[in-house]
Amino acid sequence: MAVLALIPAAGIGRRMGADVSKQFLTLAGRPILAHTLDIFQSSSLVDAIILVVPRQEQDVCRRQVLAPGRYSKLHPLVDGGAERQDSVRNGLRASGAAADDIVLIHDGVRPLFDPDHLPELIDAAEKTGAAVLGVPVKDTVKRVAAGRVTETPPRTDLWLAQTPQAFPFAVIAEAHEQALTEGFAGTDDASLVERLGHPVAMVTGDYRNLKITTPEDLLVAEALMDRGGNRS
Repeated sequence: MAVLALIPAAGIGRRMGADVSKQFLTLAGRPILAHTLDIFQSSSLVDAIILVVPRQEQDVCRRQVLAPGRYSKLHPLVDGGAERQDSVRNGLRASGAAADDIVLIHDGVRPLFDPDHLPELIDAAEKTGAAVLGVPVKDTVKRVAAGRVTETPPRTDLWLAQTPQAFPFAVIAEAHEQALTEGFAGTDDASLVERLGHPVAMVTGDYRNLKITTPEDLLVAEALMDRGGNRS
């Protein structure tokens, strides 16, 4: 069994308001994506890295991210799709993975993931057939319709899903292909597996594993790295 890290880095980042895609923005002197790749390149548990990047940005990625680093595990770049789900599907198709290989799908703009969570995440995916990293919700959540609160769900039952999300290749490939056939768009990869009736385990992560999508997120990430938050 091999473990592959599949990293979709094809987002435009409209909420960031920058002139470049968010994965190429600078964090602690290097592109965000470089920090993310370092995590999986350095992990002894990961055998290969599949990086999905828009075709028009692949030259920039090679110059700014890949050339300065040493990513011996990296497969040839895969073209990104119109949406994240399309990009992940492209990566799965290009991966060459065997049915029982474990695929770790991780957002390219989550550079503060702690790889110490990988053993538990991989083990849960092997035992359950799917595993999601996440943290309990800290704030009260309201369901709202037409500007009015309709429900306050119990906070104890709510978790924030993060990445990596881990699956045997056969499971996640089937989920993506069926979603494509049926025209279903999910908000994360686990949702595609859930709709097939597969159980999904939740593995406790940590709150530092933020997804950088806004300028405020970038400031927080900088502060966390200044305090030793970068564990790559």
